[in-house]
Amino acid sequence: MACMVTPQALREMLLDGGEIALLDLREEGRFAEGHPLFASSLPLGRLELRIDALVPRRSARIVLCDAADGLAERGADRLARLGYGDVAILEGGIAGWEAAGQVLFSGVHVPSKAFGELVEETCRTPDITAEELKRRLDAGDDIVVLDSRPMDEYRRMNIPTGIDCPGAELAYRVHDIAPSPATTVVVNCAGRTRSIIGAQSLINAGVPNPVFALRDGTMGWTLAGLALETGMARRPPEVSEDGRARAWLGATALAERLGIAEIDEDALAAWREEADRRSLYLLDVRGEEEYAAGHLPGSVSIPGGQLVQCTEAVIGTRNARVVLVDDTGVRAAMTASWLVQMGWPEVAVHRLDPRADDLAVGPWRPAVLGLDEGGARSVSAAALMEMRRAGGVEIVDIEGSRSYTAGHIPGAWFALRTGLARALEIVRAAETIVLTSRDGVLARLAAAETTHPAGAAVAALDGGNEAWAAAGGDFAEGARRMAATADDVWLRPYDRDGDRRAAMNAYLEWERGLVRQIAADGTARFRVLAP
Repeated sequence: MACMVTPQALREMLLDGGEIALLDLREEGRFAEGHPLFASSLPLGRLELRIDALVPRRSARIVLCDAADGLAERGADRLARLGYGDVAILEGGIAGWEAAGQVLFSGVHVPSKAFGELVEETCRTPDITAEELKRRLDAGDDIVVLDSRPMDEYRRMNIPTGIDCPGAELAYRVHDIAPSPATTVVVNCAGRTRSIIGAQSLINAGVPNPVFALRDGTMGWTLAGLALETGMARRPPEVSEDGRARAWLGATALAERLGIAEIDEDALAAWREEADRRSLYLLDVRGEEEYAAGHLPGSVSIPGGQLVQCTEAVIGTRNARVVLVDDTGVRAAMTASWLVQMGWPEVAVHRLDPRADDLAVGPWRPAVLGLDEGGARSVSAAALMEMRRAGGVEIVDIEGSRSYTAGHIPGAWFALRTGLARALEIVRAAETIVLTSRDGVLARLAAAETTHPAGAAVAALDGGNEAWAAAGGDFAEGARRMAATADDVWLRPYDRDGDRRAAMNAYLEWERGLVRQIAADGTARFRVLAP
């Protein structure tokens, strides 16, 4: 059995400089209600899907937290079966942490968001209001708007005229987007963090243009009563040789100021050999298409801007070694500059040759642990279609509430893997229960451990919803047959029902208050580069 650690002992672990992974096993919606600052959200139901990438070293020190409801004990047993050998449980769970006088943080990706607020406060990052930006755009001023979010977020809504240029790409591409130093550059995101970090990245890289963060991003634009564009796909031009050279000079000068080293293949190989004693994260910060075209074997694809935005969701082990990879060093160095300021003690840059013949190709696929334990019965999409026509089968979709609402097999129930036993008390009248998920992997894991309370056979849909779609199956939308509470996601202000303006204002006020909270908490080791 895993040992218990007191809240005070956990606090000391977080401050002792050693490696530690603090994992909250509750669903994301519950996690967002309150958690320790440096906890990573890892719902128990998705543990096997994410743990290998999130905590790659099996001997890393891990502390699990929950609502003192048994999730942590279940998680510790599962981790032990997967080979993790140093696992403890927070005594009293989240309530015990708070009762001991420790600070709880609401929301998600809190370390990154709190850091962004501290950057603005320390650097006095220039900003511009939505009203002033609209006035200048209407006046035809020499101004470009760069949206620092990924393309999927940009397509949903963007500032008129805005060009999609995700975070780490800004300093790399700005010289070709705005070649004249007289052009004003405005960086935006949906709220505050990526606007601030993006604008300050350009300033730190020595870009000569006037640079501003759009105050409160697209939320601020909406709250000002202004209309957003939707469905756009504007991209920056290809990087020129001159643009690349200027970007490299700015990025390397910043890396030198912060003491960020560039390591060669031999040094990287040495770090890889030590990965069973010292956690190593090898992260490719280029765009996903570039990664798929050729990448270092064993590297994880995470564009640099998103890594800074959600660091704790990618690097689960605090104080681990981190190597950031790209082809020129610019995007890796700019991303590294922020990780160092966020307190990561050992961050290096490695440049790969995209023409090398030993690169792997294809998109990143996380390793899923525990699949070889087997035991799950499976059915094909064609067989499931026949079973539905014959009757006597119920389908339970466990991918998640957001996925279920967007599209599920008609008649399927919604449930979550962690509470599947309770959900099946509702889904009783069937000879066979077929579990499904996006690609069937989560369903296979769940089916192997599930028995039906009334004795129905339990199987997994082979290939999941993707296989169903490939077989010509149709889908239904909406939240109809809910056998579990949809507490697995934190809803962004513009995804919520009711008064979205009030939700946006509350969210922005929450972000601004994070600097006071991290000061009260005292476990952060942020060291913002002074202007």
